[in-house]
Amino acid sequence: MKNTETKMSSPQKDSFRDRIATIDEKGKRKWIFAQKPKGKFYNIRSWVSWGFFALFFAIPFIKLNDRPLFLFNIPESEFIIFGKIFWPQDFVIFGLTMVTFIVFIVLFTAAFGRVFCGWVCPQTIFMEMLFRKVEYMIDGDAGKQKVLRNAPWTTQKIWKRLFKHAVFFLLSFIIANTFLAYIIGVDQLKEIITEPISEHVGGFLSILIFSFVFYWIYAFFREQVCTVVCPYGRLQSVLMDRNSLIVAYDYKRGEPRGKFTKNEEAKLNLGDCIDCFQCVKVCPTGIDIRNGTQMECVACTACIDACDVMMDATNKPRGLIRYASEAGIADKKKLQYTGRMKFYTVLLIALTAILSLLIFSRKDIDGTIIRTKGLTYQQRGTDSLSNLFNINIINKTRDSIPLTLKLEGNEAAYGKIELVGTQRINLHPEDQATGSFFIVLPTKNVNKRTLEVKIGLYNGEKRLRTLSTNFTGPFKRY
Repeated sequence: MKNTETKMSSPQKDSFRDRIATIDEKGKRKWIFAQKPKGKFYNIRSWVSWGFFALFFAIPFIKLNDRPLFLFNIPESEFIIFGKIFWPQDFVIFGLTMVTFIVFIVLFTAAFGRVFCGWVCPQTIFMEMLFRKVEYMIDGDAGKQKVLRNAPWTTQKIWKRLFKHAVFFLLSFIIANTFLAYIIGVDQLKEIITEPISEHVGGFLSILIFSFVFYWIYAFFREQVCTVVCPYGRLQSVLMDRNSLIVAYDYKRGEPRGKFTKNEEAKLNLGDCIDCFQCVKVCPTGIDIRNGTQMECVACTACIDACDVMMDATNKPRGLIRYASEAGIADKKKLQYTGRMKFYTVLLIALTAILSLLIFSRKDIDGTIIRTKGLTYQQRGTDSLSNLFNINIINKTRDSIPLTLKLEGNEAAYGKIELVGTQRINLHPEDQATGSFFIVLPTKNVNKRTLEVKIGLYNGEKRLRTLSTNFTGPFKRY
């Protein structure tokens, strides 16, 4: 019988992997009453969250060159990044951005695990550093929340529930307005807020929809965004390995577990884990970190702070739960900035630099020049040659631009451009324009069958862009 119990204990012990921590054996949701963490990491995360809130609520109001710093207007396919406008014509940059972003996620996760989730993910920050803190202030810590949830509907409970959910909806409303400002811009959002609703029915409904979505997420759905919806946690098994940085329980030091005792002889047969379950009580996703790396873990470090408090109380060294790697725990080595992490860091910096270069080097005016098909050079009098070209120009700005073409380089001294039917090309805001023109060069200066020429696109005296094309002349025998 004893052997049978031993064999059966393993499946029971590993049953946590059969379902997520917030679902019970019958498939019903288990509400998480997370105890408020206290400690070094929680304090640092609080400061980081204040920085995040400052950026999140301030960025829509920051303008560069009279444009929003960031705008992601998906309905109109207009995107502004660091004051530069991007249109569907910039699909190459968007494609490279997506590839870079995916590679960035893979490399970052492989080296640093889910640090992003615990420290700067908007879902974690808003849930744990805003809504959860409001809940602590109104309902109290985990124990009081549980008592209140199971209590009969008294006047006090109704008042607390109404007050908490009113605050939750107000916060969601503010977040929704800010989120919408990233999509349509602050100026348009201001019009929706200040002008009659009848003139902005669609915008008003958008604000309400976003408000109710955020309210539902942070008041009811909560941690299930991370454990059910977000695919990032499910990708951990393929993105991370034994050397990845994780929040880990040092089973070498902690096992076998046992209740705290002052009996020195008993201590010799026990590990440092006193089985107090404080790491479980503070976990916002309800897992036991001592079971190892799990999909639900968002690396929020709450369990580290809780365990350190208990280690201090029992006069044991901190770090039973800490940032480490599986390999480091198994080999009893401290976390090191390994060569692998250094290599991935260099790659991440390189990818970021490439992406930044693409964004900042992107031009507001773009175009192509193609020599007219079916035509070669034309003789101009006795001493000149000409080629006919077609030009297509894209204006990615919101300004009207009267564009003139000028030869650049050596050809500017002796050649000229003749636009067909006009003196300049008028570019309308966010539009395209086409035209035809001749390049005329002296015959004596066309010393090659194909001569590369550069053409500057000018707005007045300001050069906006330089394009290249090929000028063809007669074949010369030497």
